[in-house]
Amino acid sequence: MKTPKWFLKKGLIARALVPVSLFYYCASRIVFRMRARHPLQSRRPIICVGNILAGGVGKTPIVRQIAEFFDAPVVMRGYKKTNATNNIGDEALMLSRYDLSVHTGDRKSNIILLNKQKSNAPIVMDDGFQNPSIKKDVSVIVVDEEFGFGNGFLLPAGPKRETLNALYRADAIIIIKSGGDKKKFNLPAGIPVFYAENTTIPPYGSDVPLVAFAGIGYPEKFFRRLDNVVKKVPFPDHYQYTDMDIKKLRDLAEKHNAKLVTTEKDWVRLSREAQQDIKFAALDTKIENKFFVWLKEKLNGDF
Repeated sequence: MKTPKWFLKKGLIARALVPVSLFYYCASRIVFRMRARHPLQSRRPIICVGNILAGGVGKTPIVRQIAEFFDAPVVMRGYKKTNATNNIGDEALMLSRYDLSVHTGDRKSNIILLNKQKSNAPIVMDDGFQNPSIKKDVSVIVVDEEFGFGNGFLLPAGPKRETLNALYRADAIIIIKSGGDKKKFNLPAGIPVFYAENTTIPPYGSDVPLVAFAGIGYPEKFFRRLDNVVKKVPFPDHYQYTDMDIKKLRDLAEKHNAKLVTTEKDWVRLSREAQQDIKFAALDTKIENKFFVWLKEKLNGDF
């Protein structure tokens, strides 16, 4: 689905949905308490990288950075598994391109299997902050500086899965710097805050006209980081591109004498044939070093 526009502002639609949000929140709290009764205790440390929003904050590059630092496996659900993504999901396929060990499906089952290995290295869990059925050793929340917490409302009136009080369950917060406008938002005191920077690396020079397309949570973030974009084409998050979609995009690029460019997350969902002439703009994410110093101390180990 496309991210609703009202997630960004407290408009009429958002305010009208607030009563539904209260019902959603109460129901989610009941489910949370039920799942918290018998949490799985992992032998290997669990580092959970999550958020309190419904997608689109840039967790996957943070997961990659942490997993690479510890040479750790990643467990994740593998959202929207298809033949185009080898039935493991786009985010999982993207992570596996960097020689990471990625395990999709039931996270509990995968953690149990990984605990049978001799390794004592941590296990990085992508998402799952709202899932108390697995005990985490460290929980890290990711916040995008540009988006903040959207309009501040809970689903479906806004993008928040939980209230800001949920942040007190986190051990640390990573804020991804936007390099542009900053959203005003407050964070609870007493929780360590670290910073990460994203650099978009376009596949073409700044003088090359681009038709940019993206099926991510907030495609405008991607479009703004490219130069010389003559046409922007947003798609729903995790969108599965058809041959007709690609034909229309190619025709649009030809009309504007431009090159097609997308995100890496979208690129892995394309067919092999489409990948031949469509390039992606790589996203280079760097977390400040003191985060890893803090994380190693938090885990009480020298991995």
